[in-house]
Amino acid sequence: MSYLLPKLSTKKAVDDIIKQTEDKVLVLRFGRDDDVVCMQLDEILSKTHQDLAKMAAIYIIDADSAHTYTQYFDITLIPATVFFFNGQHMKVDYGTPDHTKFIGSFKSKQDFIDLVEVIYRGAMRGKLMITSPIDPRNVPKYELLYQDI
Repeated sequence: MSYLLPKLSTKKAVDDIIKQTEDKVLVLRFGRDDDVVCMQLDEILSKTHQDLAKMAAIYIIDADSAHTYTQYFDITLIPATVFFFNGQHMKVDYGTPDHTKFIGSFKSKQDFIDLVEVIYRGAMRGKLMITSPIDPRNVPKYELLYQDI
Protein backbone atom coordinates (compact mmCIF):
# COMPACT_ATOMS: atom_id res chain seq x y z
CA MET A 1 0.00 0.00 0.00
CA SER A 2 2.99 2.31 0.26
CA TYR A 3 2.62 3.01 -3.47
CA LEU A 4 -0.59 4.95 -2.69
CA LEU A 5 1.19 7.48 -0.47
CA PRO A 6 3.72 10.11 -1.55
CA LYS A 7 7.34 9.23 -0.79
CA LEU A 8 10.19 11.49 0.26
CA SER A 9 13.67 10.19 -0.45
CA THR A 10 16.09 13.01 0.35
CA LYS A 11 16.81 15.25 3.31
CA LYS A 12 16.02 18.29 1.19
CA ALA A 13 12.61 16.90 0.25
CA VAL A 14 11.82 16.23 3.92
CA ASP A 15 13.03 19.73 4.92
CA ASP A 16 10.92 21.32 2.18
CA ILE A 17 7.72 19.48 3.11
CA ILE A 18 8.16 20.34 6.80
CA LYS A 19 8.54 24.03 5.91
CA GLN A 20 5.74 24.08 3.31
CA THR A 21 2.98 22.25 5.20
CA GLU A 22 0.82 24.87 6.91
CA ASP A 23 -2.24 24.46 9.11
CA LYS A 24 -2.16 20.68 8.73
CA VAL A 25 -0.65 17.88 10.75
CA LEU A 26 2.33 16.50 8.85
CA VAL A 27 2.62 12.75 9.34
CA LEU A 28 5.99 11.23 8.44
CA ARG A 29 6.27 7.44 8.49
CA PHE A 30 9.84 6.18 8.66
CA GLY A 31 10.25 2.54 7.67
CA ARG A 32 10.96 0.10 4.88
CA ASP A 33 8.61 -0.93 2.07
CA ASP A 34 9.34 -4.65 2.51
CA ASP A 35 8.79 -4.77 6.30
CA VAL A 36 5.54 -6.53 7.32
CA VAL A 37 4.68 -4.09 10.13
CA CYS A 38 5.38 -1.15 7.79
CA MET A 39 3.00 -2.69 5.26
CA GLN A 40 0.28 -2.91 7.94
CA LEU A 41 0.86 0.72 8.93
CA ASP A 42 0.93 1.86 5.29
CA GLU A 43 -2.44 0.18 4.73
CA ILE A 44 -3.95 2.15 7.64
CA LEU A 45 -2.32 5.38 6.44
CA SER A 46 -3.50 4.94 2.86
CA LYS A 47 -7.07 4.14 3.95
CA THR A 48 -7.25 7.29 6.10
CA HIS A 49 -5.41 9.55 3.64
CA GLN A 50 -8.63 10.86 2.02
CA ASP A 51 -10.58 11.08 5.29
CA LEU A 52 -7.91 13.28 6.87
CA ALA A 53 -7.02 15.33 3.78
CA LYS A 54 -8.28 18.61 5.28
CA MET A 55 -6.29 18.27 8.51
CA ALA A 56 -3.28 16.08 7.67
CA ALA A 57 -0.67 15.43 5.02
CA ILE A 58 0.83 11.92 5.09
CA TYR A 59 4.23 10.98 3.63
CA ILE A 60 6.40 7.92 3.84
CA ILE A 61 10.16 7.96 4.11
CA ASP A 62 12.56 5.06 3.69
CA ALA A 63 14.51 4.94 6.95
CA ASP A 64 17.68 4.03 5.04
CA SER A 65 17.55 7.07 2.72
CA ALA A 66 17.05 9.81 5.32
CA HIS A 67 19.96 9.14 7.68
CA THR A 68 19.97 12.66 9.11
CA TYR A 69 16.39 12.36 10.34
CA THR A 70 16.68 8.75 11.49
CA GLN A 71 19.62 9.81 13.66
CA TYR A 72 17.98 13.04 14.82
CA PHE A 73 14.79 11.26 15.96
CA ASP A 74 16.78 8.22 17.14
CA ILE A 75 14.79 5.88 14.91
CA THR A 76 16.16 2.45 15.68
CA LEU A 77 12.84 0.58 15.68
CA ILE A 78 10.66 0.73 12.58
CA PRO A 79 8.12 1.77 11.62
CA ALA A 80 8.27 5.09 13.46
CA THR A 81 5.71 7.83 12.89
CA VAL A 82 6.61 11.46 13.60
CA PHE A 83 4.19 14.39 13.64
CA PHE A 84 4.72 18.08 12.79
CA PHE A 85 2.47 21.13 12.68
CA ASN A 86 3.54 24.36 10.94
CA GLY A 87 7.18 23.26 11.01
CA GLN A 88 7.07 22.46 14.74
CA HIS A 89 7.71 18.91 15.95
CA MET A 90 4.65 17.71 17.89
CA LYS A 91 5.27 15.47 20.89
CA VAL A 92 2.65 13.00 22.08
CA ASP A 93 2.42 11.27 25.45
CA TYR A 94 1.54 7.66 24.61
CA GLY A 95 2.29 6.41 28.11
CA THR A 96 5.73 5.29 26.93
CA PRO A 97 9.14 6.82 27.76
CA ASP A 98 9.50 8.32 24.26
CA HIS A 99 7.20 11.22 23.30
CA THR A 100 8.91 12.10 20.01
CA LYS A 101 7.53 9.30 17.83
CA PHE A 102 5.03 6.44 17.65
CA ILE A 103 6.78 3.09 17.28
CA GLY A 104 5.03 0.27 15.43
CA SER A 105 1.67 0.13 13.68
CA PHE A 106 -1.64 1.43 14.93
CA LYS A 107 -4.11 -1.29 15.93
CA SER A 108 -6.93 0.24 13.95
CA LYS A 109 -7.73 2.92 11.44
CA GLN A 110 -9.81 4.72 14.09
CA ASP A 111 -6.83 4.92 16.51
CA PHE A 112 -4.84 6.80 13.87
CA ILE A 113 -7.75 9.12 12.98
CA ASP A 114 -8.35 9.93 16.66
CA LEU A 115 -4.67 10.68 17.21
CA VAL A 116 -4.41 13.02 14.22
CA GLU A 117 -7.59 14.85 15.28
CA VAL A 118 -6.27 15.38 18.83
CA ILE A 119 -2.89 16.57 17.53
CA TYR A 120 -4.63 18.95 15.11
CA ARG A 121 -6.91 20.43 17.79
CA GLY A 122 -4.07 20.77 20.29
CA ALA A 123 -1.73 22.33 17.73
CA MET A 124 -4.38 24.86 16.72
CA ARG A 125 -4.46 25.92 20.39
CA GLY A 126 -0.67 26.28 20.47
CA LYS A 127 0.17 23.11 22.38
CA LEU A 128 3.42 21.32 21.62
CA MET A 129 2.74 18.26 23.82
CA ILE A 130 -0.47 16.27 23.39
CA THR A 131 -1.88 13.39 25.42
CA SER A 132 -2.70 10.41 23.22
CA PRO A 133 -6.36 9.39 22.92
CA ILE A 134 -5.30 5.82 22.05
CA ASP A 135 -6.11 3.14 24.63
CA PRO A 136 -2.76 2.27 26.33
CA ARG A 137 -3.42 -1.41 25.57
CA ASN A 138 -3.24 -0.54 21.85
CA VAL A 139 0.15 1.19 22.12
CA PRO A 140 3.10 -1.13 21.37
CA LYS A 141 5.41 -1.61 24.37
CA TYR A 142 9.16 -1.52 23.99
CA GLU A 143 12.24 -0.93 26.11
CA LEU A 144 14.51 2.05 25.59
CA LEU A 145 18.17 1.17 25.85
CA TYR A 146 20.66 3.91 26.54
CA GLN A 147 24.38 3.54 25.88
CA ASP A 148 27.08 5.41 27.75
CA ILE A 149 29.45 7.07 25.35
